[in-house]
Amino acid sequence: MIMKAYKIIRKYIAKDGREVTFRTPSWDDLDDFLEFINALFLEGAMISATSLKTRQQEAEWLGRHLALIENNMRIAVVAEVEGKVVGQVEVNPKSGHSKHVGILGISIKNGFRDIGIGTELMKEAEGLAREYGLTHMTLEVYSMNERARHVYEKLGYTLVGIEPDSIIFNGKSMDTVIMYKKIE
Repeated sequence: MIMKAYKIIRKYIAKDGREVTFRTPSWDDLDDFLEFINALFLEGAMISATSLKTRQQEAEWLGRHLALIENNMRIAVVAEVEGKVVGQVEVNPKSGHSKHVGILGISIKNGFRDIGIGTELMKEAEGLAREYGLTHMTLEVYSMNERARHVYEKLGYTLVGIEPDSIIFNGKSMDTVIMYKKIE
């Protein structure tokens, strides 16, 4: 399976009635991705970014991101509503003897949560991961991110480990929760 830039995967109607398009990312998403990551940072979302990003930094990230996708080393899907990126999911396959395992990461913009986009993005990622030949998925989530943990559990992910005090977020120490799901 090789992903191509800006390929529409599917469209559906979210719980709030808005049309959502799932597609692969492209260079045209640069400004949307910049606004997306900075909005997540400014709201205090539990993400790994520790500062606002410049357009140059985001362009460098997007170049690496698209190269990994085009070289079949990453699966990525964006959720678009009214022409704007409002969510994304990526799966990074491990290598070597663990090449059947994918590491999943997902984020949804404020104002687009709790309407099913995250759940649908994860289901889409799992389907694409199966096509890719993956049989297992793992993810990490901040222990205090109960909303995300609930979604992951609802989709069949189970807790397999905790890395104590591995995150300092807003001055507070918290654990990383490691979750797993068999997807074959």
